[in-house]
Order: sequence, then structure tokens, then C-alpha cells
Amino acid sequence: MSKVILKAEDLDGFLTDRDKQYISQMDGLYSQVMTCFNTLSTTKSEAEKKREEQNLIEHYNKMGNLMQDICKNEPCINVYSFMTPQESHPEASRVIAKLRDYRTGNQEFVYYIQRAYEMLFKLAYGGTTGSNKNYLIVKTPVSVPVQNYAVHKITNIDEKIENTVMCVMLRGALLPSMIMSKEIQEYSSHGYTTPFALFKIKRDDSKHENDMEYILDLERSYFDLGSLDGKDLIFADPMNATGGSLVTVIKYLLDQGIKPKSVQFFNVIAALKGALRVVRALDNCEVYTLWMDPVLNEAAYILPGLGDAGDRINGMDMDEQPRDIMQLIADYGSNIAGLYRAQLRKIEKTVLGSVNAKN
Repeated sequence: MSKVILKAEDLDGFLTDRDKQYISQMDGLYSQVMTCFNTLSTTKSEAEKKREEQNLIEHYNKMGNLMQDICKNEPCINVYSFMTPQESHPEASRVIAKLRDYRTGNQEFVYYIQRAYEMLFKLAYGGTTGSNKNYLIVKTPVSVPVQNYAVHKITNIDEKIENTVMCVMLRGALLPSMIMSKEIQEYSSHGYTTPFALFKIKRDDSKHENDMEYILDLERSYFDLGSLDGKDLIFADPMNATGGSLVTVIKYLLDQGIKPKSVQFFNVIAALKGALRVVRALDNCEVYTLWMDPVLNEAAYILPGLGDAGDRINGMDMDEQPRDIMQLIADYGSNIAGLYRAQLRKIEKTVLGSVNAKN
């Protein structure tokens, strides 16, 4: 068996009747929002434009309040703007606004993706408190009158991060996974660098949201099953639209007898439907997202969304010549390669080790 396929109807079975009511309610609210979009796109009247902008703000506030109410009853769904102090919200809003903006180019988009994942890491691990501390002793460039050192105290979170494996659903998830791994390395008192497992999974975009298929290509995936058993698996994918890719990978691992200790899913934007599906389908799984969007369209794209995050991070592939994992890394250039060199060594070892095993 070289491919594993999960169908949309399998996913829908995980949603409760109450979930479906919430999703239907959100769809109704968003249909009103799209009426505002039409007016804003066509009107030439400044007065009408201002009226419609105010209507749009009110609709978005309604949707935000409803999503916040829904998530209050879902302890495994962690939304940055619903959980952090009010003074932190403008930073998240600004990051998301820049990522959404069609004028944001590739390099700037990558910069804001990095910021987003630093914020998500703090959401998941920054609230850890306790008397157990780690001390970082750093040699500085100052050597007059003697060599100087600095001491910095940080909370000890080794137990939470040093059993982790980064699981990459390839392309758009590659750089975010490297960012998360780098954060773990920096907060580990031992400089722990996560192992990597690389999964080639895609959805069939010729289909609609209600009959979508998620295809895991095992021939083009690189991982060691044994290294995933009993581990805290981290998936960092910028967008969680339907939850189908994550559920497909985890269900495959479970079918192979792998029992993760936990699963954490880190998204810049998650659709309400996708977040609910993930926590319904998977045991001991938590979703962390910087922002929640209300609905999906018929093609299973998030609305209002930010487009194809993979293309905006990596640039577009030619259909006839898609890049493999090593070509993607090469395209990141020397700045990314220098910053994430420990992560790249782990990825290279994973790919080459898996290729040799297959041969």
C-alpha cells in the first residue's frame, strides 16, 4: 500500500449535531458578510461605503463573539485572541492582517510567519510557571578588562519539549515546522533539536468540500515509525481548513500500532469547522491557533483566509515539475539555512536515511 486516502464523509462523522448547528449558524452570518463585500466592491458613494464598513465591523464582531463562546466549551481548542490579555490582541491582529494582505510579498510574508509561530509557541508553553528554573550562562563579545559572561534565568520546560517530534505535512508546513523546532531548541536547557518526520499529503482539489479526498503518499514520505511511538507529536501547518490532512496522518499512524503520547496542531489560521473536526476525531489532541476564521467555501478554502500559504511562503511550483523536499530547502537561501542549520541537518538525515532504507 503506497497511498492512504481519507474521504470527507469520514470526517463529517466526527462532528456532533451541536457542531453542525454552530457551523450552519456561522454560514448564515457569513452570507450577510458577503453582501457587505459586494456593496464595498461596487459602490462609488463614500457615504454608502462608510455605512457598509460599519455593518461589516458589526458582523465580524458577532462572528467573533460566537466563535469565542463555542471555544469556551472546547478546552482542547486554544485561540490566541480568545485566551490572552486584551493588550496582546492588537499584535495578533496586525500579524494576521499583514499575512492576509494580497500586497504582502514573499519575504515579508515569511517574516510574519516567523512572528506568528513565536507567538504560538508562547501560547502553548509561555504560561508554564513554577520554581524550577534553568540558568543560561552566555559568553559575550566583551573581553575588556576580562572576558564577560551573562546569566539569564528561564522557566524549566524541558519535560514538556524534550519528548517532541516535528511532523511535517510537506510544502507549506516545512518552514513553520523548522521555526517551532528552533523555538524548542532555544528553550531547552540541553539544546534539544527535535527529530523530524516528513509526510507527503495533499487533498484532491478537483473535488468540493463535501466530497474531498485526502491522499497520503507513503512513497514520497520520509519517517521512521518507531521514533514516533510514545512521543509528543507536533504539527505546524499555517492553515487548518478541514482538519483532513492531520486526521489522515494520525489515523494512519494509529493503524500501524503507533501510540503518540500527545498530538499538538499549531496553525496561524484555523477554520472553526477544521478545529472542531480535529479535536473530535483525535484523542489527546490540542489545537493552537493564532486566529480563527468562520467558514469554508465549497472548495474547502478558508474564508476570509489568506490564499495558499504554501505558495506565499515557498513560491509556486510548476505543475509538471514540483520540487522535492531538498529543492524546497535550497530555495530558502542562505539566510534561512544559516538560521535553522540544526533543523536542516535533522531533515537531511531523515530524508537520506529513509531513501537508503527504501533502496
